[in-house]
Amino acid sequence: MADPSPPRWHTREDSGLLLDRELRWFHDGEPIAHPKIIELFNQSLVPTDDGRFQLRVGKDWAYVTVQDAAYRVTGLDVTQTQLLLRLSDRTGEALDPSTLALDADGVLSARVKGGRAKARFSRPAQVAFGALLEESAEGVALRLPAGTVRLPLSPAVLQESPL
Repeated sequence: MADPSPPRWHTREDSGLLLDRELRWFHDGEPIAHPKIIELFNQSLVPTDDGRFQLRVGKDWAYVTVQDAAYRVTGLDVTQTQLLLRLSDRTGEALDPSTLALDADGVLSARVKGGRAKARFSRPAQVAFGALLEESAEGVALRLPAGTVRLPLSPAVLQESPL
């Protein structure tokens, strides 16, 4: 008996690739589970000028549907004056505190890649971030060796989150 559905043909514009809200990769609705492929995809994801995302591997590329964040903050590095975010594409960049946001589910995110993409904090990164916070009458600040940086987060919101 023949398969009732014909094979789906893909184009660069309609690749069938999806990065879901939890930063899991899918192709045509099927999860991608091979760790090396996931690592390659994470390292090859690039924001485009028109607000979409491309997977670029060598000379090949295809658009990817990104449901929410395109990157995961996997860790933090503290310098004298900055907090550096380690990202799932194995790059790092300085946190822009003005881009911090707390999702409805209590997960922190920040804008990265020149503000063109959202990065969602992993649980270990969020816990490490929470350890660097201090609360005062003026609000919430990030404690760095050279001083503090005010954050656009209210103490009331932070009390409701898992920080």
